[in-house]
Amino acid sequence: MSLALDPAAQDLLFREAHTANTFTDEPVTDEQVQAIYDLVKYAPTAFNQSPLRVVLVRSAEARERLAPHMAEGNQAKTATAPLVAILAADNEFHEELPTLFPHFPQAKDVFFAERAAREQAAGLNASLQAGYFILGIRAAGLAAGPMTGFDAAGVQKEFLDDDHTPLMIINIGKPGENASFPRSPRLPYDQVVTAV
Repeated sequence: MSLALDPAAQDLLFREAHTANTFTDEPVTDEQVQAIYDLVKYAPTAFNQSPLRVVLVRSAEARERLAPHMAEGNQAKTATAPLVAILAADNEFHEELPTLFPHFPQAKDVFFAERAAREQAAGLNASLQAGYFILGIRAAGLAAGPMTGFDAAGVQKEFLDDDHTPLMIINIGKPGENASFPRSPRLPYDQVVTAV
């Protein structure tokens, strides 16, 4: 059975896409980031809560603030990527629910009055949006270098606040020389999918 998506698009988004570790110096424009967001904002989230928040790190000063919080193996590639995005979960997303979920605005208080419930929901749903964000970067013809090797508390203190939890940091740009490692193995279908 074939997929509805064009094979070239399948390759761009999935089969040929790799995590990038090096980038060219070609800039990533605000217009490209806006186009990525305009595509990935449709990612599904429970109650349409949309808790993902993105901090774009461009300036030399901001990179200097970020670098000490990156794992050693992630520092050089983060310093040289044209754009770095800090993806975070907004733990106060429920304040937007009357607008985002207008047919049941009470969801804000019925389901998310407790901070612990919000943190769990925000982390899960923002992570789902982060996956879409990576696909959006690929759809723009750019490479993504997502990383979880960083000091989350340090990044939160430096770039966010107590209401935002950093999830991952993504280097973004055109892939450079020897940008990716060879594709690692994947589990076969029958080890992942079980019918009951």
